[in-house]
Amino acid sequence: MDKSQPVVIFALEWCEFCWSVRKMFRKCGIEYRSVDLDSVAYQENDWGGKIRNALKAKTGYATIPQIFVGGHFIGGCTETFDAFNNGELHKLLKECNVSFDESQQFDAYSLLPRWLQPR
Repeated sequence: MDKSQPVVIFALEWCEFCWSVRKMFRKCGIEYRSVDLDSVAYQENDWGGKIRNALKAKTGYATIPQIFVGGHFIGGCTETFDAFNNGELHKLLKECNVSFDESQQFDAYSLLPRWLQPR
């Protein structure tokens, strides 16, 4: 874990769930490191695929995004949005000394593209 960047999202550049988590982080002023597994930087020798396999072995999740705060696995988009909505994400960010705009109060699911929003 890199203490200078305690919030990490393993993502895919084209993934709308990844975009939605990034949008929430931006809205709340949460600095994060994005590891875009499908980017050019991770294509050589299938480095992105190898990282994805290692993530699945570590977390048990095959889906993307995968979000970590302070080395603690939060989950994917749904789990991260749930943690934001119920205050658990705020608590973890504070424990890891991550600054963010605590005044932001909204339903995180509202950041999903309209076709993905629960009805």
